[in-house]
Amino acid sequence: MKPIKQPLQAIQAFLQMETAGSILLLSAAVIALIMSNTESLATVYHGLLNTPVAVQIGGLAIAKPLLLWINDGLMAIFFLLVSLELKREMLEGQLSNVSQVMLPAVAAIGGMLLPALIYLGINWHAPETLSGWAIPSATDIAFSLGVLALLGSRVPTALKLFLMALAIIDDLGAIIIIALFYSGHDMHFVPLYYALGAMGVLFLLNVGGIKNLFLYLLVGLVLWVCVLKSGLHATLAGVVLAFFIPLRADEDEKHHTGHAHASHHSPLHTLEHALHPIVAFCIMPIFAFANAGVTLAGMSFGILFEPVPLGIILGLFVGKQIGVFGFSWLIIKSGLARLPDNTNWMQLYAVSILCGIGFTMSLFIGSLAFASEEYVNEVRLGVIVGSLLSAVIGYFLLQFASRPKQA
Repeated sequence: MKPIKQPLQAIQAFLQMETAGSILLLSAAVIALIMSNTESLATVYHGLLNTPVAVQIGGLAIAKPLLLWINDGLMAIFFLLVSLELKREMLEGQLSNVSQVMLPAVAAIGGMLLPALIYLGINWHAPETLSGWAIPSATDIAFSLGVLALLGSRVPTALKLFLMALAIIDDLGAIIIIALFYSGHDMHFVPLYYALGAMGVLFLLNVGGIKNLFLYLLVGLVLWVCVLKSGLHATLAGVVLAFFIPLRADEDEKHHTGHAHASHHSPLHTLEHALHPIVAFCIMPIFAFANAGVTLAGMSFGILFEPVPLGIILGLFVGKQIGVFGFSWLIIKSGLARLPDNTNWMQLYAVSILCGIGFTMSLFIGSLAFASEEYVNEVRLGVIVGSLLSAVIGYFLLQFASRPKQA
Protein backbone atom coordinates (compact mmCIF):
# COMPACT_ATOMS: atom_id res chain seq x y z
CA MET A 1 0.00 0.00 0.00
CA LYS A 2 2.83 2.36 0.86
CA PRO A 3 4.47 2.36 -2.62
CA ILE A 4 1.08 3.39 -4.11
CA LYS A 5 0.46 6.07 -1.49
CA GLN A 6 3.79 7.86 -2.02
CA PRO A 7 3.28 8.61 -5.76
CA LEU A 8 -0.26 9.83 -4.99
CA GLN A 9 1.10 12.15 -2.31
CA ALA A 10 3.76 13.40 -4.73
CA ILE A 11 1.09 14.13 -7.37
CA GLN A 12 -1.08 15.92 -4.79
CA ALA A 13 1.89 18.00 -3.61
CA PHE A 14 2.73 18.93 -7.22
CA LEU A 15 -0.83 20.03 -7.99
CA GLN A 16 -0.81 22.28 -4.91
CA MET A 17 2.28 24.13 -6.16
CA GLU A 18 1.66 27.68 -7.38
CA THR A 19 3.62 26.94 -10.57
CA ALA A 20 2.06 23.53 -11.33
CA GLY A 21 -0.26 24.84 -14.05
CA SER A 22 2.57 26.68 -15.80
CA ILE A 23 4.82 23.58 -15.67
CA LEU A 24 2.09 21.43 -17.26
CA LEU A 25 1.47 24.12 -19.90
CA LEU A 26 5.17 24.31 -20.79
CA SER A 27 5.51 20.51 -20.80
CA ALA A 28 2.57 20.15 -23.20
CA ALA A 29 4.09 22.75 -25.55
CA VAL A 30 7.48 20.97 -25.50
CA ILE A 31 5.84 17.60 -26.24
CA ALA A 32 3.98 19.19 -29.19
CA LEU A 33 7.26 20.64 -30.54
CA ILE A 34 9.03 17.26 -30.25
CA MET A 35 6.19 15.32 -31.86
CA SER A 36 5.69 17.76 -34.75
CA ASN A 37 9.42 17.61 -35.57
CA THR A 38 9.96 13.85 -35.19
CA GLU A 39 9.25 12.09 -38.45
CA SER A 40 7.65 9.02 -36.90
CA LEU A 41 5.52 11.08 -34.48
CA ALA A 42 4.54 14.01 -36.74
CA THR A 43 2.00 11.87 -38.61
CA VAL A 44 0.47 10.78 -35.30
CA TYR A 45 0.40 14.38 -33.99
CA HIS A 46 -1.23 15.94 -37.07
CA GLY A 47 -3.47 12.92 -37.62
CA LEU A 48 -4.78 13.23 -34.06
CA LEU A 49 -5.56 16.94 -34.40
CA ASN A 50 -7.27 16.41 -37.78
CA THR A 51 -9.40 13.50 -36.52
CA PRO A 52 -13.04 14.21 -37.51
CA VAL A 53 -15.33 14.40 -34.47
CA ALA A 54 -19.10 14.65 -35.01
CA VAL A 55 -22.00 15.05 -32.60
CA GLN A 56 -25.53 14.72 -33.93
CA ILE A 57 -28.93 14.96 -32.25
CA GLY A 58 -31.73 14.57 -34.77
CA GLY A 59 -31.20 17.06 -37.56
CA LEU A 60 -28.66 19.10 -35.56
CA ALA A 61 -25.07 18.08 -36.34
CA ILE A 62 -21.71 19.56 -35.38
CA ALA A 63 -18.79 18.03 -37.28
CA LYS A 64 -15.28 19.43 -36.82
CA PRO A 65 -11.69 18.18 -36.62
CA LEU A 66 -10.47 17.64 -33.05
CA LEU A 67 -8.33 20.82 -33.20
CA LEU A 68 -11.42 22.99 -33.70
CA TRP A 69 -13.31 21.21 -30.91
CA ILE A 70 -10.41 22.22 -28.65
CA ASN A 71 -10.24 25.82 -29.92
CA ASP A 72 -14.01 26.39 -30.09
CA GLY A 73 -15.19 24.16 -27.25
CA LEU A 74 -12.57 23.90 -24.53
CA MET A 75 -11.55 27.53 -24.99
CA ALA A 76 -15.17 28.57 -24.38
CA ILE A 77 -14.76 27.06 -20.90
CA PHE A 78 -11.47 28.97 -20.49
CA PHE A 79 -13.23 32.23 -21.42
CA LEU A 80 -16.07 31.36 -19.04
CA LEU A 81 -13.56 31.13 -16.17
CA VAL A 82 -11.72 34.32 -17.19
CA SER A 83 -15.03 36.19 -17.37
CA LEU A 84 -16.18 34.84 -13.99
CA GLU A 85 -12.90 36.10 -12.46
CA LEU A 86 -13.32 39.44 -14.19
CA LYS A 87 -16.91 39.84 -12.94
CA ARG A 88 -15.93 38.93 -9.37
CA GLU A 89 -12.95 41.31 -9.38
CA MET A 90 -15.08 44.16 -10.77
CA LEU A 91 -17.86 43.69 -8.20
CA GLU A 92 -15.94 42.87 -5.03
CA GLY A 93 -12.19 42.58 -5.74
CA GLN A 94 -9.17 44.52 -6.99
CA LEU A 95 -11.10 46.10 -9.87
CA SER A 96 -14.02 47.36 -7.75
CA ASN A 97 -12.16 50.46 -6.57
CA VAL A 98 -11.43 53.17 -9.16
CA SER A 99 -8.12 54.18 -7.56
CA GLN A 100 -6.93 50.55 -7.47
CA VAL A 101 -7.93 49.80 -11.04
CA MET A 102 -6.43 52.96 -12.58
CA LEU A 103 -2.80 51.76 -12.78
CA PRO A 104 -3.36 48.22 -14.18
CA ALA A 105 -6.08 49.51 -16.56
CA VAL A 106 -3.86 52.20 -18.08
CA ALA A 107 -0.88 49.79 -18.17
CA ALA A 108 -3.02 47.16 -19.93
CA ILE A 109 -4.13 49.69 -22.57
CA GLY A 110 -0.49 50.59 -23.25
CA GLY A 111 0.38 46.90 -23.33
CA MET A 112 -2.23 46.24 -26.01
CA LEU A 113 -1.69 49.39 -28.08
CA LEU A 114 2.12 49.43 -28.54
CA PRO A 115 2.52 45.77 -29.63
CA ALA A 116 -0.30 46.18 -32.17
CA LEU A 117 1.32 49.33 -33.57
CA ILE A 118 4.72 47.62 -33.85
CA TYR A 119 3.18 44.65 -35.67
CA LEU A 120 1.26 46.95 -38.03
CA GLY A 121 4.41 49.00 -38.71
CA ILE A 122 6.38 45.89 -39.71
CA ASN A 123 3.56 44.37 -41.79
CA TRP A 124 2.24 47.59 -43.32
CA HIS A 125 3.40 46.68 -46.84
CA ALA A 126 2.00 43.12 -46.63
CA PRO A 127 -1.83 43.48 -46.59
CA GLU A 128 -2.33 39.71 -46.39
CA THR A 129 -0.67 39.59 -42.94
CA LEU A 130 -2.24 42.70 -41.36
CA SER A 131 -5.00 40.59 -39.80
CA GLY A 132 -2.47 39.37 -37.23
CA TRP A 133 -2.16 42.80 -35.57
CA ALA A 134 -3.81 41.65 -32.31
CA ILE A 135 -1.60 38.55 -31.80
CA PRO A 136 1.15 40.29 -29.73
CA SER A 137 -1.33 42.38 -27.73
CA ALA A 138 -2.25 39.50 -25.38
CA THR A 139 -0.74 38.48 -22.03
CA ASP A 140 -0.86 34.87 -20.79
CA ILE A 141 -2.13 35.13 -17.20
CA ALA A 142 -1.12 31.56 -16.25
CA PHE A 143 2.46 31.76 -17.53
CA SER A 144 3.20 35.31 -16.32
CA LEU A 145 1.91 34.62 -12.81
CA GLY A 146 3.70 31.26 -12.86
CA VAL A 147 7.06 32.95 -13.53
CA LEU A 148 6.30 35.47 -10.76
CA ALA A 149 5.52 32.60 -8.37
CA LEU A 150 9.01 31.13 -8.93
CA LEU A 151 10.42 34.03 -6.89
CA GLY A 152 8.04 33.40 -4.00
CA SER A 153 7.85 35.89 -1.15
CA ARG A 154 10.63 38.09 -2.58
CA VAL A 155 8.04 39.64 -4.91
CA PRO A 156 5.76 42.14 -3.12
CA THR A 157 2.13 41.02 -2.87
CA ALA A 158 0.96 44.33 -4.36
CA LEU A 159 3.07 43.66 -7.48
CA LYS A 160 1.46 40.23 -7.92
CA LEU A 161 -1.99 41.83 -7.61
CA PHE A 162 -0.98 44.48 -10.17
CA LEU A 163 0.05 41.80 -12.68
CA MET A 164 -3.10 39.76 -12.01
CA ALA A 165 -5.39 42.79 -12.49
CA LEU A 166 -3.48 43.83 -15.64
CA ALA A 167 -3.74 40.33 -17.13
CA ILE A 168 -7.48 40.14 -16.38
CA ILE A 169 -8.08 43.55 -18.04
CA ASP A 170 -5.87 42.39 -20.91
CA ASP A 171 -8.09 39.29 -21.30
CA LEU A 172 -11.15 41.56 -21.39
CA GLY A 173 -9.45 43.52 -24.17
CA ALA A 174 -8.77 40.26 -26.05
CA ILE A 175 -12.43 39.24 -25.69
CA ILE A 176 -13.56 42.59 -27.14
CA ILE A 177 -11.04 42.32 -30.00
CA ILE A 178 -12.20 38.78 -30.87
CA ALA A 179 -15.86 39.87 -30.81
CA LEU A 180 -15.27 42.94 -33.01
CA PHE A 181 -12.57 41.79 -35.44
CA TYR A 182 -12.45 37.98 -35.57
CA SER A 183 -16.13 36.99 -35.61
CA GLY A 184 -19.06 37.19 -37.96
CA HIS A 185 -17.32 36.87 -41.33
CA ASP A 186 -20.01 34.37 -42.43
CA MET A 187 -23.10 35.25 -40.41
CA HIS A 188 -26.20 33.03 -40.16
CA PHE A 189 -29.04 34.96 -38.58
CA VAL A 190 -31.47 32.17 -37.58
CA PRO A 191 -29.01 30.59 -35.06
CA LEU A 192 -28.23 34.14 -33.89
CA TYR A 193 -31.93 34.68 -33.05
CA TYR A 194 -31.92 31.42 -31.08
CA ALA A 195 -28.77 32.64 -29.27
CA LEU A 196 -30.60 35.84 -28.32
CA GLY A 197 -33.45 33.66 -27.03
CA ALA A 198 -31.01 31.67 -24.87
CA MET A 199 -29.63 34.96 -23.51
CA GLY A 200 -33.21 35.97 -22.67
CA VAL A 201 -33.66 32.74 -20.67
CA LEU A 202 -30.38 33.40 -18.80
CA PHE A 203 -31.59 36.93 -18.03
CA LEU A 204 -34.90 35.60 -16.62
CA LEU A 205 -33.04 33.03 -14.49
CA ASN A 206 -30.81 35.79 -13.11
CA VAL A 207 -33.52 38.37 -12.32
CA GLY A 208 -35.73 35.57 -10.98
CA GLY A 209 -33.11 34.83 -8.33
CA ILE A 210 -32.53 31.25 -9.54
CA LYS A 211 -29.28 29.88 -8.06
CA ASN A 212 -29.28 26.41 -9.68
CA LEU A 213 -25.98 26.19 -11.60
CA PHE A 214 -27.12 23.19 -13.64
CA LEU A 215 -29.86 25.30 -15.29
CA TYR A 216 -27.39 28.05 -16.20
CA LEU A 217 -24.90 25.56 -17.65
CA LEU A 218 -27.62 23.75 -19.62
CA VAL A 219 -28.83 27.02 -21.21
CA GLY A 220 -25.15 27.98 -21.67
CA LEU A 221 -24.59 24.79 -23.71
CA VAL A 222 -27.55 25.68 -25.95
CA LEU A 223 -26.14 29.21 -26.27
CA TRP A 224 -22.71 27.81 -27.27
CA VAL A 225 -24.26 25.69 -30.06
CA CYS A 226 -26.29 28.66 -31.35
CA VAL A 227 -23.30 31.03 -31.31
CA LEU A 228 -21.15 28.41 -33.05
CA LYS A 229 -23.76 27.94 -35.79
CA SER A 230 -24.32 31.70 -36.16
CA GLY A 231 -20.78 32.44 -37.38
CA LEU A 232 -19.72 34.40 -34.30
CA HIS A 233 -16.81 32.84 -32.44
CA ALA A 234 -18.13 30.18 -30.07
CA THR A 235 -15.92 31.28 -27.15
CA LEU A 236 -18.11 34.40 -26.81
CA ALA A 237 -20.82 32.12 -25.38
CA GLY A 238 -18.60 31.54 -22.33
CA VAL A 239 -18.28 35.30 -21.80
CA VAL A 240 -22.04 35.88 -22.05
CA LEU A 241 -22.83 32.97 -19.71
CA ALA A 242 -20.46 34.33 -17.04
CA PHE A 243 -22.25 37.68 -17.14
CA PHE A 244 -25.51 36.04 -15.98
CA ILE A 245 -24.10 33.69 -13.28
CA PRO A 246 -25.22 35.21 -9.93
CA LEU A 247 -22.43 36.45 -7.66
CA ARG A 248 -24.53 36.90 -4.54
CA ALA A 249 -25.97 34.18 -2.35
CA ASP A 250 -29.59 34.44 -1.22
CA GLU A 251 -30.25 37.67 0.64
CA ASP A 252 -31.98 35.82 3.50
CA GLU A 253 -29.02 33.44 3.89
CA LYS A 254 -26.60 36.35 3.78
CA HIS A 255 -28.62 38.17 6.43
CA HIS A 256 -28.64 35.21 8.82
CA THR A 257 -25.23 33.67 8.21
CA GLY A 258 -23.02 36.63 7.30
CA HIS A 259 -21.37 37.60 4.02
CA ALA A 260 -18.26 35.41 4.33
CA HIS A 261 -20.24 32.21 4.82
CA ALA A 262 -22.85 33.18 2.23
CA SER A 263 -20.19 33.76 -0.43
CA HIS A 264 -19.35 30.07 -0.08
CA HIS A 265 -22.81 29.32 -1.55
CA SER A 266 -22.52 31.89 -4.32
CA PRO A 267 -23.07 30.22 -7.72
CA LEU A 268 -20.25 32.29 -9.24
CA HIS A 269 -17.75 31.35 -6.52
CA THR A 270 -18.80 27.70 -6.69
CA LEU A 271 -18.37 27.50 -10.47
CA GLU A 272 -15.11 29.47 -10.42
CA HIS A 273 -13.55 27.15 -7.83
CA ALA A 274 -14.77 24.07 -9.74
CA LEU A 275 -13.37 25.30 -13.07
CA HIS A 276 -9.94 26.45 -11.82
CA PRO A 277 -8.29 23.00 -11.62
CA ILE A 278 -10.04 21.80 -14.81
CA VAL A 279 -8.77 24.79 -16.80
CA ALA A 280 -5.28 24.92 -15.26
CA PHE A 281 -4.47 21.21 -15.29
CA CYS A 282 -6.48 19.98 -18.27
CA ILE A 283 -7.82 22.56 -20.75
CA MET A 284 -4.74 24.82 -20.93
CA PRO A 285 -2.22 21.98 -21.41
CA ILE A 286 -4.47 20.38 -24.07
CA PHE A 287 -4.71 23.74 -25.87
CA ALA A 288 -0.93 24.20 -25.69
CA PHE A 289 -0.35 20.68 -27.03
CA ALA A 290 -2.76 21.29 -29.94
CA ASN A 291 -1.45 24.72 -30.92
CA ALA A 292 2.29 24.80 -30.16
CA GLY A 293 3.40 22.22 -32.74
CA VAL A 294 5.73 24.32 -34.91
CA THR A 295 7.19 22.34 -37.80
CA LEU A 296 10.84 23.44 -38.01
CA ALA A 297 11.72 21.37 -41.10
CA GLY A 298 13.11 23.59 -43.85
CA MET A 299 13.23 26.62 -41.59
CA SER A 300 16.31 28.81 -41.24
CA PHE A 301 17.25 31.49 -38.74
CA GLY A 302 16.21 34.04 -41.35
CA ILE A 303 12.52 33.14 -41.00
CA LEU A 304 12.47 35.04 -37.69
CA PHE A 305 12.89 38.20 -39.77
CA GLU A 306 9.83 37.53 -41.92
CA PRO A 307 7.08 40.15 -41.29
CA VAL A 308 4.71 37.91 -39.28
CA PRO A 309 7.16 36.33 -36.77
CA LEU A 310 9.23 39.53 -36.50
CA GLY A 311 6.12 41.62 -35.83
CA ILE A 312 5.00 39.18 -33.12
CA ILE A 313 8.44 38.83 -31.48
CA LEU A 314 9.07 42.59 -31.34
CA GLY A 315 5.45 43.25 -30.36
CA LEU A 316 5.62 40.85 -27.40
CA PHE A 317 9.16 41.50 -26.24
CA VAL A 318 9.59 45.21 -27.05
CA GLY A 319 6.06 46.55 -27.45
CA LYS A 320 4.69 45.04 -24.26
CA GLN A 321 7.42 46.34 -21.97
CA ILE A 322 7.37 49.84 -23.51
CA GLY A 323 3.58 49.99 -23.46
CA VAL A 324 3.05 48.65 -19.94
CA PHE A 325 5.97 50.46 -18.29
CA GLY A 326 5.61 53.68 -20.32
CA PHE A 327 1.90 54.09 -19.64
CA SER A 328 2.45 53.14 -15.96
CA TRP A 329 5.17 55.78 -15.63
CA LEU A 330 2.92 58.45 -17.18
CA ILE A 331 -0.09 57.70 -14.95
CA ILE A 332 2.07 57.53 -11.79
CA LYS A 333 3.94 60.76 -12.59
CA SER A 334 0.62 62.50 -13.30
CA GLY A 335 -0.44 61.75 -9.72
CA LEU A 336 -3.53 59.75 -10.74
CA ALA A 337 -1.97 56.47 -9.52
CA ARG A 338 0.99 55.35 -7.43
CA LEU A 339 3.53 52.56 -7.46
CA PRO A 340 2.24 49.29 -5.92
CA ASP A 341 3.17 49.08 -2.21
CA ASN A 342 6.76 48.03 -1.40
CA THR A 343 7.62 48.04 -5.12
CA ASN A 344 10.44 49.88 -6.89
CA TRP A 345 10.66 51.04 -10.52
CA MET A 346 13.01 48.21 -11.51
CA GLN A 347 10.52 45.60 -10.27
CA LEU A 348 7.71 47.30 -12.18
CA TYR A 349 9.84 47.30 -15.34
CA ALA A 350 10.67 43.59 -14.90
CA VAL A 351 6.95 42.77 -14.58
CA SER A 352 6.32 44.86 -17.71
CA ILE A 353 8.70 42.51 -19.55
CA LEU A 354 6.86 39.47 -18.16
CA CYS A 355 3.67 40.84 -19.72
CA GLY A 356 5.25 39.91 -23.07
CA ILE A 357 4.48 36.25 -22.34
CA GLY A 358 1.56 36.01 -24.74
CA PHE A 359 1.53 32.26 -25.20
CA THR A 360 -2.05 30.93 -24.88
CA MET A 361 -4.05 34.01 -25.91
CA SER A 362 -1.60 34.95 -28.68
CA LEU A 363 -1.73 31.44 -30.18
CA PHE A 364 -5.52 31.54 -29.94
CA ILE A 365 -5.85 34.89 -31.71
CA GLY A 366 -3.31 33.67 -34.30
CA SER A 367 -5.55 30.66 -35.06
CA LEU A 368 -8.40 33.10 -35.75
CA ALA A 369 -6.32 35.56 -37.79
CA PHE A 370 -4.82 33.11 -40.29
CA ALA A 371 -6.11 30.03 -42.08
CA SER A 372 -2.96 29.31 -44.10
CA GLU A 373 -0.73 26.64 -42.51
CA GLU A 374 2.34 28.63 -43.54
CA TYR A 375 1.26 31.68 -41.58
CA VAL A 376 -0.03 29.61 -38.64
CA ASN A 377 3.44 28.04 -38.35
CA GLU A 378 5.08 31.50 -38.45
CA VAL A 379 2.64 32.70 -35.77
CA ARG A 380 3.53 29.78 -33.50
CA LEU A 381 7.25 30.40 -33.97
CA GLY A 382 6.92 34.14 -33.28
CA VAL A 383 4.77 33.60 -30.19
CA ILE A 384 7.12 30.97 -28.72
CA VAL A 385 10.28 33.04 -29.30
CA GLY A 386 8.72 36.33 -28.09
CA SER A 387 7.19 34.70 -25.01
CA LEU A 388 10.39 32.82 -24.16
CA LEU A 389 12.49 36.01 -24.39
CA SER A 390 10.01 37.86 -22.16
CA ALA A 391 9.86 35.04 -19.60
CA VAL A 392 13.62 34.49 -19.26
CA ILE A 393 14.75 38.13 -19.25
CA GLY A 394 11.79 39.26 -17.12
CA TYR A 395 12.52 36.53 -14.55
CA PHE A 396 16.23 37.30 -14.18
CA LEU A 397 15.66 41.07 -14.04
CA LEU A 398 12.95 40.63 -11.39
CA GLN A 399 15.25 38.33 -9.43
CA PHE A 400 17.96 41.01 -9.54
CA ALA A 401 15.51 43.80 -8.61
CA SER A 402 14.03 41.79 -5.72
CA ARG A 403 17.31 40.85 -3.98
CA PRO A 404 17.19 41.41 -0.22
CA LYS A 405 18.99 44.65 0.71
CA GLN A 406 22.31 44.19 2.48
CA ALA A 407 22.35 45.28 6.12
